[in-house]
Amino acid sequence: MAATKPLLTDLASTIDRVPSNFIRPIGDRPKLHQLHSSLASIPIIDLQGLGGSNHSQIIQNIAHACQTYGFFQEEVVSKMVNVSKEFFGLPESERLKNFSDDPSKTTRLSTSFNVKTEKVSNWRDFLRLHCHPLEDYIQEWPGNPPSFREDVAEYSRKMRGLSLKLLEAISESLGLERDYIDKALGKHGQHLAINYYPPCPEPELTYGLPAHADPNAITILLQNEVPGLQVLYDGKWLTVNPVPNTFIVNIGDQIQVISNDRYKSVLHRALVNCEKERMSIPTFYCPSPDALIKPAPKLVDNEHPAQYTNFTYREYYDKFWNRGLSKETCVDMFKAQD
Repeated sequence: MAATKPLLTDLASTIDRVPSNFIRPIGDRPKLHQLHSSLASIPIIDLQGLGGSNHSQIIQNIAHACQTYGFFQEEVVSKMVNVSKEFFGLPESERLKNFSDDPSKTTRLSTSFNVKTEKVSNWRDFLRLHCHPLEDYIQEWPGNPPSFREDVAEYSRKMRGLSLKLLEAISESLGLERDYIDKALGKHGQHLAINYYPPCPEPELTYGLPAHADPNAITILLQNEVPGLQVLYDGKWLTVNPVPNTFIVNIGDQIQVISNDRYKSVLHRALVNCEKERMSIPTFYCPSPDALIKPAPKLVDNEHPAQYTNFTYREYYDKFWNRGLSKETCVDMFKAQD
């Protein structure tokens, strides 16, 4: 049975079995009965002390989190989930005004990951928005719910400020100038996605998103109270349970390259469940398309030769999008030859 509606949100409530196009091969299913305990030890780092008396300790904590986990959580409060839930609660006809399967569109509602190329669909709908510079994109955003543009714009501004603060801290933790990564990203880019995972009648057969590493510099994730995010840590898939009033921050492929493999972009995935809808809102902070990405020269020496060739972010992202989500990270395609 194949999906008969363009969006999973509208299909899911009409079926009691997972359609065949969502069912993953037997060897590539979640194995829910084998899940390991939650990853309660991901560091929670309060960045408010940056620039104060605890500055050095916070930088050390960030370095440890990046080296050991690739993920860390940061305390902050946001109301973004409310307007996101309102959007996905709109009538189908209203939501479909934003639907497109064209990945070049800077504002679009779609489903799965890349419906034009993938063989197995993912149990997810998403609204993706370009957010920087705001004035270039805000008029494209949905006008309904009425507060959507205002609420998301405010959130995006805060995420940009937080991203810049994090990039400075990560640069410093690598022993680089505080503005090194900032400059390396060129004019910068910022995207936001609102991911909606409806309840799934057979969650053991499919994923919300399969294992992948993020192609950007850093991702700042806000999620509702329903667990689903898993991180590959020490060869095991561990659940990152939601913590109220926190973000989850993970290192993307571009930081791995700039750090010359000091810091790793971590494989993660999204599970679904049969009882509750799950929402996640990642902010993707990335280089501008023409930015030239390469290992920081200060991190290259005889003992640590350059692990990657130079490339533009546009080259990188095109390969990432065309190959789809994969356990074999796209960053390996740019490895320097011995």
